[in-house]
Amino acid sequence: MKRETRQIRIGSVAIGGGAPCSVQSMCNTDTRDVAATVAQIGRLAAAGCEIVRCAVPDMAAATALGEIKRQSSIPVIADIHFDYRLALTVLEGGIDGLRLNPGNIGERWKVEEVVQAARDRLVPIRIGVNAGSLEKELLAKYGHPTAEAMVASALGHVRILEELGYDQIKISLKASDVNKTVEAYRLLARKVDYPLHIGITEAGTVFSGTIKSAVGLGILLADGIGDTMRVSLTGDPVDEVRVAYEILKALGLRQRGVNFVSCPTCGRCQIDLIKVAEEVEQRIASIDAPLTVAVMGCVVNGPGEAREADVGIAGGRGEGLLFRHGEVVRKVPEQEMADALVAEVEKMAKEKSL
Repeated sequence: MKRETRQIRIGSVAIGGGAPCSVQSMCNTDTRDVAATVAQIGRLAAAGCEIVRCAVPDMAAATALGEIKRQSSIPVIADIHFDYRLALTVLEGGIDGLRLNPGNIGERWKVEEVVQAARDRLVPIRIGVNAGSLEKELLAKYGHPTAEAMVASALGHVRILEELGYDQIKISLKASDVNKTVEAYRLLARKVDYPLHIGITEAGTVFSGTIKSAVGLGILLADGIGDTMRVSLTGDPVDEVRVAYEILKALGLRQRGVNFVSCPTCGRCQIDLIKVAEEVEQRIASIDAPLTVAVMGCVVNGPGEAREADVGIAGGRGEGLLFRHGEVVRKVPEQEMADALVAEVEKMAKEKSL
């Protein structure tokens, strides 16, 4: 059962309060380069990204973010550290959300100015705790970045905002260690009802980072924890969005695009299944229709999986049976399998859009 939280809004996107877990990513362009950043946001949005975050290292980036926000088709969050003036500038520019830890931007009056400006514009603030940048006093107390230290850091920042009467809050607790991250979120989820943004930070490259993220975020989501999520990968951020949806689809929490099923192959396979599966998956990647597509290689599990899919193919000796909604459409030679399956998927996707 999904954890119950209060609800906030990041632009047009509802967060928490029963809303589905939203998919977020972060631009890796120079925010001062408006054209490049807007172009990347466009690619992220096309892949299904619902919220995007941009780094704001200086005043030039803060100023540019206003124009980026005006050209973005999805809500934009500003990532702010240390300088409260950057937060005030992006708020004036119409930003949809702030990622800002109030404890690291200086004197109390600076925090009050930012909170008042955010309140006036109904802009939520995400407190983002990272195991790699915990406060010195917490490291001294706990010895190293434990889950308990991360939660203590988050609650300290929350306390500052609550004292100012501000409750439009989202929280994240990220570490590169999967077990530590899961433990921290579980601890915090028992203490507050604010929506939580989940992620495994510095997870790694597309290969290793996908595995760590799938394990860590899968555990949390299965626990009902997670109102927004980001898969942090060293690579094209579009891959972050694709992986996020695959994690959500695997748990039955969101359905965007095709659910692709293919067998691992074995000695019974008598077609070049790997080639067919890779070609089909690549060609249907941009299809948004919620379809299940199966590419199977032998007579043991193939017909059953293909029959259960919306569209599927079950391989035999140099050929395969093409299925649609459980019924055999026709027999297809191996060299025509990919074309036949893709054509059937495209046809069904078009029918669903009518």
